[in-house]
Amino acid sequence: MDLPDLFPGFSSTTVRTDGAKIFARIGGPEDAPPVVLVHGYPQTGAMWHAIAPALARSHRVIVPDLRGYGWSSVPEAQADHAQMSKRAMAADIVRVMEELGHVRFAYVGHDRGARAGYRLALDHPGRLEKLILLDIVPTFAMWEGMNAQLAMKVYHWLFLAQPAPFPERMIGANALAYLEHTLASWTASKSLDAFDAGALAHYRASFTVPERIAATCEDYRAGATIDLEHDRAARAAGARFDVPTLVLYGASGIPADGARGDVEAGPEAAWAPWASRLDVRAIDAGHFVAEEAPEATLAAIRGFLG
Repeated sequence: MDLPDLFPGFSSTTVRTDGAKIFARIGGPEDAPPVVLVHGYPQTGAMWHAIAPALARSHRVIVPDLRGYGWSSVPEAQADHAQMSKRAMAADIVRVMEELGHVRFAYVGHDRGARAGYRLALDHPGRLEKLILLDIVPTFAMWEGMNAQLAMKVYHWLFLAQPAPFPERMIGANALAYLEHTLASWTASKSLDAFDAGALAHYRASFTVPERIAATCEDYRAGATIDLEHDRAARAAGARFDVPTLVLYGASGIPADGARGDVEAGPEAAWAPWASRLDVRAIDAGHFVAEEAPEATLAAIRGFLG
C-alpha cells in the first residue's frame, strides 16, 4: 500500500535495539539541538505530521515508531509482557538516539510515548535536556485512582489488558471500526474531523495488521502489570526526575478530570511526586492535542524547548 509522505524533506532509518527494529524519520539541521517525538495508542509517528516539519526548522527532529507500532518490528511475546514495557520502549529510544549521534536530547511524548518518556527519565538520568508529556498522568496514578467514573472513561485500559486472545479477536472482527471509534471518542468534537486524511491512512494501515493489534494489547497488558510494578517500586523508593518537565493536557482530554475523577487529583497533583521541575498547562483540545490544536501545541513545545 502506498501511503502519503507526511514529512517532506525527512529521511528515514531503522535501528536494531534489544528485541526490536525501530523505524524512525529524521529531519532538520544536523547540528541543531536534537528532539525526539514519540507517539501513542492507537497511532504511529505519523501523528506528528503537523508538528515535526515546523519544529525541524530549529531542531534535529527524530520521529520513531514505538516497537509493535507503525513500521517498527513486533517483538516476540513474553509471559510477563516485558517486551512491550515502557522500560523496553525507553531503552529503544536511547539506542536510536545514540545510533544517530545524540547522547543527550529533548523528549516529547504523547500517550504511550509519554509513558516511555517518564520511564526514560527515571531509568536513564542525565539523558534528557527537557521532557514534554502530552495528556497523561503516571500509570501508578491511573491504576491507584481507578474507580467507576475513571473506568468508564478509560475502559480500554481494562479491555486491552485482558488475557490473549480475547481483545485481539474482538478488535480483529472490525479493526477499522474500533480504530475510528477510539480516535473520534477521545477528541473534543467526538469526530474524526481533527485528523488529516493522510495520517488516518497511516493509522488504518498499521492498526489492521493482526500482529500489531496483538502488540498493542500487549502494550496495555504491560501497563497493568510490569509497568505498574516499575512505578510502584519508583514511588516506594521516592524516585524523582530532575529534568525540566512540561505536562500539556487537553482541557477535554483523558486526565482533565484527574486520576480519580476530581479536580484535586488532576495532572499537577498527579505529577508533583515525580518531577522536581514541573510546569503543567492545559490546551483547548481533547486527547489528541498535537492534531486537534497543532498551533497551540507547537507554540508550547517551542517555548519550552527554547
